[in-house]
Amino acid sequence: QLVYPYDFRLTEKEKTSICYLSFPDSYSGGLGDTQFSFRLRQAGGQRTTHYEDDGEYNREAPLTLQRESAHYFGYVYFRQVKDSSMKRGYFQKSLVLVSRLPYVNLFQSLLQLIAPEYFDKLEPCLEAVCNEIDQWPPPVPGQTLNLPVMGVVIQVRIPSRVDKPGSSPVKQFNQENLLPAPLVLPSIHELDLFRCFQPVLIHIQMLWELMLLGEPMVVMAPSPTVSSEMVLALTSCLAPLRYCCDYRPYFTIHDNEFKEYTTRTQAPPNIVVGVTNPFFIKTLQHWPHILRVGELRMSGDLPKQVKVKKLAKLKTLDTKPGIYTSYKTFLHKDKTLIKRLLKGIQRKRPSEVQSALLRRHLLELTQSFIIPLEHYIASLMPLQRAITPWKNPPQIRPFRQEDFMKTLEHAGPQLTCVLKGDWLGLYRRFFKSPNFDGWYRQRHKEMTQKLEALHLEAICEANIVAWMKDKSEVEIVDLVLKLREKLVRARCQHLPVKEETLQQVGLYIETIIGSLPEDLQAVLHHP
Repeated sequence: QLVYPYDFRLTEKEKTSICYLSFPDSYSGGLGDTQFSFRLRQAGGQRTTHYEDDGEYNREAPLTLQRESAHYFGYVYFRQVKDSSMKRGYFQKSLVLVSRLPYVNLFQSLLQLIAPEYFDKLEPCLEAVCNEIDQWPPPVPGQTLNLPVMGVVIQVRIPSRVDKPGSSPVKQFNQENLLPAPLVLPSIHELDLFRCFQPVLIHIQMLWELMLLGEPMVVMAPSPTVSSEMVLALTSCLAPLRYCCDYRPYFTIHDNEFKEYTTRTQAPPNIVVGVTNPFFIKTLQHWPHILRVGELRMSGDLPKQVKVKKLAKLKTLDTKPGIYTSYKTFLHKDKTLIKRLLKGIQRKRPSEVQSALLRRHLLELTQSFIIPLEHYIASLMPLQRAITPWKNPPQIRPFRQEDFMKTLEHAGPQLTCVLKGDWLGLYRRFFKSPNFDGWYRQRHKEMTQKLEALHLEAICEANIVAWMKDKSEVEIVDLVLKLREKLVRARCQHLPVKEETLQQVGLYIETIIGSLPEDLQAVLHHP
């Protein structure tokens, strides 16, 4: 019915998809308000965004919170109430916030403030809210922001890449005598993991492995809320490693990718997809891992844990909750984690404390797995003494899987993790996954930039005049052009180089040009 601000350009295809994804697609007898999220592939590839600071934000934000360039996130607030004046006997409406940022807690909290007011006052309410949001500062990693909206100030800290993984959000919020007292969000994006994973706690190990390996997985849930929370919880359990596959917290039969995902002529794609329509039990039967969950209910007891079942059992529409898969885990179960969580339930420990335990466990597991890889890739970097000013920097040595495997004997995950099992098999399988590819590309890019930066520093420390003594004009002009190109690249790619180093290289270029005949000087000053 309405897009605000008016100048926000969406294609017709995107509008249609957003409409379908903004309503529960299976019968939900539940009345009242529900919230959930979705993620949508942008039509027609990447488009220029409103944000000039994308590069800067993405460089400083944790990899898991970068702004997406080819997907939108949708955060939905859906209301269904009886209304005899409506043809269908119900008032049904959704307010959706569309963003490229995965700030699920911030945006869902914002919708809780705006949506009830919007259903009451309609467009003027949105106009007022958008005017307030327009005044908000941009998200800067590491900063705590006060965001005023509708008489409330939401206070959040934007996480930064330099935060220590697993450290609890910094409590140094400046209250600045804010009146009214701000609504402080402990995290901008972290879900209540304990609540989300309640029915599958004893299988957390298996789910972590499936995510690590980028396996295709369907989450079948009774509502978009449960489906989207479970998918987001699953994709977050690898942090600080980035989950590099596609994921859809909520997916409907009207989606543009429906045919692509349900075809049986090729293997299912590496994606986690959340669905609620029972029709999918039939169409996605050929997927290798299907997690069927019921309503999430917080109870004072360990909720009924789902069982692992054979895929062949997945036949009927009234399929029982369970993990339908033939997957055998590489690592053994961690019984101590389950015992600690059980003890927490018996002692009525708050859910956020249980979630912190669970998050810490997953973080330590991921770190035990990734640290040997980080050590090995660091050893592929050329020695600093091999970087000389007048030669191109040496290449990063290639990643050889077998060489890496040999390092595991002395410096493998067993140093930091008590879990036994087939770690080697897990690494071999990981090398075939999009998550390894994504991790390796990211690291290789960072190392290449580091080499470039070290090379610029070596040039700065060199004696340029001595080098020029026995060089021909052609060689000197060639050096000027190369240095210029390096300088441009360093600025465009924001290489990790001090500003004074760049200025020094600029001065060198001027010095070299000044030593050349005037005709060449003119050409180099005005190429």
